[in-house]
Amino acid sequence: MNISVELTLTPIQDNYEPAIIQLIQNLRNSGLKVLENPLSTQVYGDYDEVMTVLNKEIKIAMEAVDRGLLYMKIVKSDRYDYEPHF
Repeated sequence: MNISVELTLTPIQDNYEPAIIQLIQNLRNSGLKVLENPLSTQVYGDYDEVMTVLNKEIKIAMEAVDRGLLYMKIVKSDRYDYEPHF
């Protein structure tokens, strides 16, 4: 089963950028399909592969901040090639 996951990491501290950058770099190096924009990062692929990577990388990201929020949305389909038709 393929999924699409949208992640938004929000460290609640002054020096927040390093944790976000490290999470994105780790996801890029995971071998999964990853897209970023200024508000979130999207990860696409097989459910088991994506969730295995996210389990590891989310833990690393949360350990890198004093306090933080991570918002995650999961869609049951690979929306990597989505293009609006309007």
